[in-house]
Amino acid sequence: MPARVTKVVAISRAIGAEGERIGALVSERLGFRYVDEEIITTAAEKQGIDPSMPCAERRKSVIQRVLEGLGQSGAAGATPGGPTWVPDDSSELAQSHDLRALIRETIDETASRGDVVIVAHAAAFALAGRDDLLRVLVTAPVEIRTQHLAEARGADAAQAAKELKRSDEARAAYLKTFYGVEHELPTHYDLVLNTETLEPDVAAEIVARAAGA
Repeated sequence: MPARVTKVVAISRAIGAEGERIGALVSERLGFRYVDEEIITTAAEKQGIDPSMPCAERRKSVIQRVLEGLGQSGAAGATPGGPTWVPDDSSELAQSHDLRALIRETIDETASRGDVVIVAHAAAFALAGRDDLLRVLVTAPVEIRTQHLAEARGADAAQAAKELKRSDEARAAYLKTFYGVEHELPTHYDLVLNTETLEPDVAAEIVARAAGA
């Protein structure tokens, strides 16, 4: 059997697990483009996307323009360790089915171009079934993630714990609502990394090797 060629790395991560940083490092090692939540939503906002999506032609045009606004090679646009988008009810993306559908299509189109690391919008589920896909979950115990989040936000442990709980609940609700995932399992992924014991550069090297680099 020929070895599988990985052209798309989809990294899912629990908040505070340093998934964005690992994703940026993986893109550097592989020479792949880096795409995260912030890059996609910022690109969409810059294009003045109307959540009502008036027609198919307009929708296709907007997707193309969003793609053109995404990161180029490497992780120049990455913000590892920065704010993480949380799909709660106050989010425009969560409120608009059409905008969310456009983001999904953007992920599909981005993946179809290949050579990309996507750390955004449950891409591991959105792209499931692709032969060239490596699905990665980056996680860590709650205490570790709380510590990482507090350091990144400059917040105290109580504030970080509250944000982490809200994010975890929102993420679980998102997976259940849009992908029918009642309980996220290790078997949903090809590789699961625990950053309690793995430093980001070591974790990134593992992912790169799993991708065939």
